[in-house]
Amino acid sequence: MELSNILKPEAVRVFSTLSSKKRLFQDLGDIAASVYGLRASDAVDALQDRESLGPTGVGHGVALPHARLDGIDHVVGAFLRLEKPLDFDSVDRQPVDLVFALFAPRESGVDHLKALALVSRTLRDEGFCAKLRVNSDPAALHAMLTDSTASQAA
Repeated sequence: MELSNILKPEAVRVFSTLSSKKRLFQDLGDIAASVYGLRASDAVDALQDRESLGPTGVGHGVALPHARLDGIDHVVGAFLRLEKPLDFDSVDRQPVDLVFALFAPRESGVDHLKALALVSRTLRDEGFCAKLRVNSDPAALHAMLTDSTASQAA
């Protein structure tokens, strides 16, 4: 599994500011709808349901919100770089500025976990995250994220 199979270029965005985690989830739902044909409300509800189990802010400014949904046949993702970090109730209590959301089929089993592990490994590399943080071009961010050497090295 590679990030290029999960992340479409249109699903990579840069936001100057977001007011709340709820607004972030709404924007992720809109991306899921426009890029992958999912129902935005279903995506938002699923993200919020998962977040209610525990925060998906994994630390060091990174969040990995994820959800399982009906109406999807493979794991897909969306990446957001926030120019103004957002409070996310992360494990290290630091605000988040890199968000990689995953949407998986409800019965995806191991594929969901493999995708989550791949994204987590990729965004655990502080040097790589630093490069993402200084780039405001969605096309360049997509290229960086889907470069197979970046995701394999992380």
